Amino acid sequence: MATPPPARYCACGTRLSRDNAAAQCHACQRKRQVAAAARPPAVPAAFWGDERMLEALDTWHFGKVLYAYRTHPHHGRVLSQDVVADWLGLTQAQLSRIENGAAPQDLGKLMQWAHSLGAPADLLWFKLPRAKHQAPRRAAAAKTEPIQSGAQGGLLLPVVINGHSVMVPVDARTLAESGLGSLLDQPDSSKEHEAMSPLNRRAVLKGGIAVAALPGLGLEEIQHVAAALDDARRYMDGPVVEYLRRQIAACKSDDGSLGPKKTLPVMLGLLGAIEEHARDVRPAVRRELLTIGADGAEFAGWLYRDIHQPLQAGHWYDRAMEWAQEANDQAVQGYVLLKKSQMAYDERDAVRVLTLAEAAGQPHWQLPLKVQAEVAQQQARGFAMLGDPMDDVERALGEAHHLLTQHEGASIDATPHLSPHYNRANLMLQTASCYIEAGQPARAADLYGTVLEGDALSRRDQGYFLARRACSLALAGRPDDAASVGLAAVELSDATNSLRTKRELARAMATLQPWATRPGPRELREALRA
Repeated sequence: MATPPPARYCACGTRLSRDNAAAQCHACQRKRQVAAAARPPAVPAAFWGDERMLEALDTWHFGKVLYAYRTHPHHGRVLSQDVVADWLGLTQAQLSRIENGAAPQDLGKLMQWAHSLGAPADLLWFKLPRAKHQAPRRAAAAKTEPIQSGAQGGLLLPVVINGHSVMVPVDARTLAESGLGSLLDQPDSSKEHEAMSPLNRRAVLKGGIAVAALPGLGLEEIQHVAAALDDARRYMDGPVVEYLRRQIAACKSDDGSLGPKKTLPVMLGLLGAIEEHARDVRPAVRRELLTIGADGAEFAGWLYRDIHQPLQAGHWYDRAMEWAQEANDQAVQGYVLLKKSQMAYDERDAVRVLTLAEAAGQPHWQLPLKVQAEVAQQQARGFAMLGDPMDDVERALGEAHHLLTQHEGASIDATPHLSPHYNRANLMLQTASCYIEAGQPARAADLYGTVLEGDALSRRDQGYFLARRACSLALAGRPDDAASVGLAAVELSDATNSLRTKRELARAMATLQPWATRPGPRELREALRA
């Protein structure tokens, strides 16, 4: 008589039937199948290198990333919103709103969704700390890396003091000596597509503000700022307010060379600190904070314009206006109207370009002379876009030159934070823009060329105005020159991550369509697609 085989058991304790060759009972197998269906599938690294996926990631809009993920050819079919929503703990309606609405801003949710999908950290516009088991390696690396100075010399870290999460700027030396370097998120270049580690709440600021690079401080000033942020009503004083003012000024200074993707996280961190702690201070300090915050919010609006997110740009311009009104800062209110007029030009909305510029030109805003000059130049642009007589355009430009000359003759600039980079070269560039709108592209191309020969512009602005010159050359019927200038602009737009520049290059390419088969325009088209 044959000996019966020994009994086998599932991990749950259920005895397995003889006809079940698997290591689990049928109930556990079913649970495993259900669990697998509730998680996104593993995808290869090449999945994230798909052109459409990279374009979605470049928009900084996670809804577009989700759409690109669902429609990716790797899946073999379009994944339904219901399926992906289940993976992310959402309803189908919520996922639809995320894909079709404004870009989500909640950092905690962004990190959760990115981790669920296994998105590579090096492709994202926000950062996560590494997993705990990686911390010792990173801490050791922090001690051996050279300490940098300047804007990349430290971090704005969240620290819990008396039960409250506060934002503390820490310089690189302090990080290395204290071992805090283990909290930094420095991507390992040998693992370009390593998936993100799970959300570590200790490394996220209260209110969903990301860890952001900032100029470093000494230990004594760190303690002072930490105390001020922990008990704003008691400690928030002139030095801390002045510190925040300096950091916003540093962000503006860095933007031209670093680009919006480097500068924006820092700016949002500062604005989050101002907004959170302005609720808990004395009225006089609150007005000071809101004055600084209005300046910073206007700059955040500009950064969102540069990455072509007009809804977010409009949000921050509105916030700047609200804070300036509460702080009774007339000049910033008029300045924001000017910026809204410039954003209307991004969308080529001629009527709003002019009406907002005229609103900004009202005398009760008490704008400084250089801002008045910029307003007059913007009015000239509106006249040109609407086809008004060239005499009106030239008259407004003449007024801009006169006001800027008065500003240059003044001994003191009482408002250096308003139109900080507006100078004679900038006025010439904007005058060229007016000539394009007035149907004089050859005249515009000559003006652009004169300014671009010098070194008065940042790398980001150099790229943008090269793209504008390419447009003017194309409109003037010089396709080969336009393509050559456009290729130089492509290189700078890639280096500074300026979608605004790329939009202008797309306009140039559309104008070059009649010469699409020529070698120069063809090379430019291929460079834009790369």
